[in-house]
Amino acid sequence: NLMQILITEIERLREELNNTIISLQRAGYEKAKAEYTYRVALAKELLILRDRGLPATLTNDVARGNENIAKLKFNRDVAETNYDATLEKLRATKIELDIVERQMEAIRRGE
Repeated sequence: NLMQILITEIERLREELNNTIISLQRAGYEKAKAEYTYRVALAKELLILRDRGLPATLTNDVARGNENIAKLKFNRDVAETNYDATLEKLRATKIELDIVERQMEAIRRGE
């Protein structure tokens, strides 16, 4: 029965939607945490370089070239990418769910 298949698909998509929302919350936290860690470490490194007398025109590039700072920026970028990918998955799942719901409505109307 096509209607039963669609009902099963809606249930699957709703579960996927709920799981993706949980994943998005987790990814959002990780994104914010990575941004915080990177910015605090960068600010500390900039202060250290200024205290050492490095010209202000060089401090940003030198600080970002520090291996630890570069790794933290990498982690931040990965966290942002994971967040964005999870958000896109959420949007795609909503679209799929909408399509299946419209198919059910069409069947109910006899189309």
